Amino acid sequence: MPYVIADDLPDAPAGQRFRALLERPQILRMPGAHLGIAGLLAKQAGFEALYMSGAAMSATMGLPDLGMITVDDVAWHIRQVVRATQLPVLVDGDTGYGEALNVMHMVRSFEEAGAAAVHLEDQLLPKKCGHLNDKKLADARDMAAKVAAARKARKHLYLIARTDAAASEGMDGAVARARLYLEAGADAIFPEALTTREMFEEFARRMPGVKLLANMTEFGRTPFFTAEEFEAMGYSMVIWPVSHLRIAAKAMEELYAAIGREGGTHTMIGRMQTRNELYQTIAYHDYEALDSTLVKTVVPEGMPQDR
Repeated sequence: MPYVIADDLPDAPAGQRFRALLERPQILRMPGAHLGIAGLLAKQAGFEALYMSGAAMSATMGLPDLGMITVDDVAWHIRQVVRATQLPVLVDGDTGYGEALNVMHMVRSFEEAGAAAVHLEDQLLPKKCGHLNDKKLADARDMAAKVAAARKARKHLYLIARTDAAASEGMDGAVARARLYLEAGADAIFPEALTTREMFEEFARRMPGVKLLANMTEFGRTPFFTAEEFEAMGYSMVIWPVSHLRIAAKAMEELYAAIGREGGTHTMIGRMQTRNELYQTIAYHDYEALDSTLVKTVVPEGMPQDR
């Protein structure tokens, strides 16, 4: 059934449900899913929590990941994914959209939209993807003040502090920043853009007892590791932030090329989700059943042939 009836909604706040998942011994796997349909497909595949990437949301809006989207833009995405799936969602909070008061506003807005967790990073605006060059870091004390503000503003939201310091300040700098952010109130740490297995292992070794998030993005600075490999290295969470968008964008690119080349979609039909598969994913008939005035839809099978 679709999650539109009060009795179907989870009783515990999303942040509490996220913490409960992290209390288990196995690593928490969170694929990127910043749209309702993506969230439903990920849930259908068995995932218990999701990740929402600022880069994916920006790209969907036709914008680069340079800190250009707003709190309201992100909250809109949060609401649709949470409504569709009711899964705990970790949200990319970028730099917090400003200083301490802006961070507090972000935390309240995200939590009210249904987010379970947020991560906040120590870059300066205009920020860059963590796997790009020449990132500008905020002063560590300024970032710690943002973490403290987020902690003060949250009710149940799980708070992850991200540091991009490894590229410019080395492992010692990244670890020192992480410890400062934990003292300020972070629940977990996200060391971004580590480039070798040895770096991941060293960071975890120097952060005993701390929940750590690993980022397995493609085409970046991190080699390919599986969730099981990250778990063995000491990480509690792993995200695949933009993978779903990369796959979908490539498919759309090929579709439009086929229409332009062949004058129609007939050679692409086999790569499409059918109408029936789509309706099953979005629980079309379950929604219909909630309104007695609707006659149940009969889904056409196949396509007419007239060639």
